[in-house]
Amino acid sequence: MKLRIVVVGAGVGGLSIARGLLCDGHDVTVFERRPDAQPGGGAVTIWSNGATVLGQLGVDMDGAGQLLSAVRILTSTGRPLATLDVSAMVRRLGAPVRMVPRRVLVERLLKGFPAERICYNSCVVGVTGGHDGVRAAFHDGSSAEADLLIGADGLHSTVRDIVGAQHAQPTGWCSWQGLVSLPDLADKHVAQVIIGDRGNTGLWPAGGCDVQWWFDLPWSYDFVRPRRPTEMIRATFAGWSGSVDRVLAALTDDDLVHSPYPHFRHPIPPPGRGAVTLLGDAAHTMPPTLAQGANQALLDTMVLRKALWDLDRGDVSAALRWYEKTRRRKLMAVSRVASLPVSHRESVLRPAAMISDSLHTWALTTFLSRTSHHRMSMQITKELGAVAAAASCAVR
Repeated sequence: MKLRIVVVGAGVGGLSIARGLLCDGHDVTVFERRPDAQPGGGAVTIWSNGATVLGQLGVDMDGAGQLLSAVRILTSTGRPLATLDVSAMVRRLGAPVRMVPRRVLVERLLKGFPAERICYNSCVVGVTGGHDGVRAAFHDGSSAEADLLIGADGLHSTVRDIVGAQHAQPTGWCSWQGLVSLPDLADKHVAQVIIGDRGNTGLWPAGGCDVQWWFDLPWSYDFVRPRRPTEMIRATFAGWSGSVDRVLAALTDDDLVHSPYPHFRHPIPPPGRGAVTLLGDAAHTMPPTLAQGANQALLDTMVLRKALWDLDRGDVSAALRWYEKTRRRKLMAVSRVASLPVSHRESVLRPAAMISDSLHTWALTTFLSRTSHHRMSMQITKELGAVAAAASCAVR
């Protein structure tokens, strides 16, 4: 059944669901408030769960960013806490793990995507629905009618506000982050996380000489931005490691102009109503602790496509409620773990060094597998492979 679908937001989540639904034969239009598709932020981690969905979408990620083989976690004094064997995770989960600049990921999602299907400078101001569909109103007085509307407009989602879902709550932390060029990085396949009692930092290779850096510090609504934020960050993190000191030496206040990014967590919304649903950060913003934001948006895409594949007698509302229910429990688990305050305390994490690296790796691999609809994903990949093989045979 071909549906008219409006997607609000042209970030990773909005573009992934729009790309998938176009492939499925639907009439999809994306509306984006920004003037173009250039995203903000630095790089994102695509774990195996997200990589699998990108493969299902036909997105070619070869050569994008940097493939990772391990994540080393240390204290601010250099004491090892754990080393996650990413290569072992990849072997078990069947897809690579890579760090990729957000702009590169968006470029790959847009490759082959019809440009006329995206309307920029389009800010949604209202959504109304009835028995026969939904209508979106925009700031310039224009409107669009559809059978289904997907709010994928990020943390500060207008669609989320319109449907009455609860606002995100701050976790008490923020990230100062960006990309820097470090030509002489020792191991470009290994990411590093360093945890102290006053903050934590990470250095994740993102392809070529690019390294995604972040510094996490406490944050509250009464935070006053210092005039020289580099001085504050250097005073906190200097001496944590040689690589950290190299990043600190290269940083300027201009590199921090868009920071900090406060960490928020959305209460996972209850089932919606009618022909409107939420996807990605609009539905479930969570702290970046597990680096799962983009991956969970991709999993939303997979499950929502599945719901619309199995559409029963044109009942769009029932399909959307199935999607929301299917995602809810797993999203709550990921969000809860990502929000644990223990991840910011060196003194609390020291006992982690007593646990073997293989057990740390097994635990994270199992968690990602059980929260990623692994069985559904395998079946979808198998079905898509069969369709592609049949199409190839037909061409021959």
